[in-house]
Amino acid sequence: MKIGVVSDTHSRELPGQMLKDFEKVDLIIHAGDFCSLKEYKTLAKIKDVQAVQGNMDYPEICKLFPRRQILEYGTVRIGLFHGEGPAQKILSVVEEEFKRDKVDAVIFGHSHQPFNECIKKTLYFNPGSPNDVVIAPYCSYGILEIANGQIDARIIKVK
Repeated sequence: MKIGVVSDTHSRELPGQMLKDFEKVDLIIHAGDFCSLKEYKTLAKIKDVQAVQGNMDYPEICKLFPRRQILEYGTVRIGLFHGEGPAQKILSVVEEEFKRDKVDAVIFGHSHQPFNECIKKTLYFNPGSPNDVVIAPYCSYGILEIANGQIDARIIKVK
């Protein structure tokens, strides 16, 4: 299974490179802060979208998606949570959110900082933001591939 991962789109134009790559995935995961329905509708025209609400999402998004969720693909369990609080503490916030859940990976957003690291056998993955030119070190999104119970995660820089 191949999954496109994005977060923090904030009602800004989505990069064509990402949209083209997402045509080749089986599913899209958005880790919150669509802000409005526009980006959700754009992504949903490409593939099925699983998502959570972010701290900046409008009420119509919050009605569609939970604050957090756990997704299961075969034997792989993925926690999905936008995040909250200071960006410098996002990893500890996300770890705390899923400390009672058995998950193989946690996808999060909020900080706009790409992150792809395995900690204590759990993959922590933040795709960054595909269109933020102020806070993010570069524009990015992610691709996860799940096969035989294993997860391969890549950060893709927008060119």
